[in-house]
Amino acid sequence: MNIFSEIYGTYFRIAAKLLENEVIDEKTVRETVLRDGFRDSILFLPQKLIPSGEDWGLFKRDNNNMLRRITKKAPEKVLTKLQNMWLKSKLSDPRIRLFLEDNTITELEAELADIKPLYRHEHFKLTDRYADHDDYSDEKYIANFHEALDAVKKRKIVDISFTSGHGKHVSGRFVMLKIEFSPKNGKFRAYCYKLSNDKIKNSGLINIGRIDKITDTGRIFRTPVSMDNYFSSRKCSTPAVIRVTNERNGVERFMLEFAPYAKHTVRDLEKNEYVVELWYDEQDETEVLIMLLSFGPVIEILGPEKLRSQAKERLDRQYELLYGKNAQ
Repeated sequence: MNIFSEIYGTYFRIAAKLLENEVIDEKTVRETVLRDGFRDSILFLPQKLIPSGEDWGLFKRDNNNMLRRITKKAPEKVLTKLQNMWLKSKLSDPRIRLFLEDNTITELEAELADIKPLYRHEHFKLTDRYADHDDYSDEKYIANFHEALDAVKKRKIVDISFTSGHGKHVSGRFVMLKIEFSPKNGKFRAYCYKLSNDKIKNSGLINIGRIDKITDTGRIFRTPVSMDNYFSSRKCSTPAVIRVTNERNGVERFMLEFAPYAKHTVRDLEKNEYVVELWYDEQDETEVLIMLLSFGPVIEILGPEKLRSQAKERLDRQYELLYGKNAQ
């Protein structure tokens, strides 16, 4: 029987991580499983890792009741041919410089010199993406991204000056919580809290491409932060109410497109359609509206009235562009 269902699956990675330590205790095993495993992994995985009648035999107890690995060395991380081909393809992505240092990329390119890439970026033609994506090769952009990413990982308090979407210059002291990539816009943005006297003043989003300067204050934000509370504070008070029909597989496409959003769905069995209440970040309202309009007649925006009116205005403008202002 195979211990692991697939190479470098979740349980493989947990066991390999624990085996990096020559000696560990049961508390470390349970904490690692709880942090890196699935929700129900804690119910059975520790019993497999801690020596007992049903364990995998990876550890044995010593005289101090500590767990000692049976191997002389930690497991080696060996990449499959497919993984090497995928990695070779990723090295040609300009965004790779945002996450790896140039010397690391050079070393990887040398190691993978004889590997054929799994795919090439010119093989993909994206038709539903904006053309004004971030300039990932710009040295200033790369430097700002590295600073922002480090600030997120270490919860650093930083001073940032940037230009808002309305062209207004903004500066202040922030703690950056999370960086997100929008495939549709081709832009990275950071979720953050603006601080006043080291206390949270309000929440916001900053596009990395709009940052003029980011400076480390040398201080760490110690207050515990919950991303659930962050998103709840930014969620619209009134959800968008959308009727979705199953024409052209509309329901499945809609659910896939809006999978990350909080929603409540009711199905009408007689009409074979769904009414979805959709909650979103108020700052993303325009982007959400564009996503909704891309479904065409498959959906109808039932409310709120403000969102419905905005959709009507955009459709009217598109009609005028196609048929002229006086067309009936």
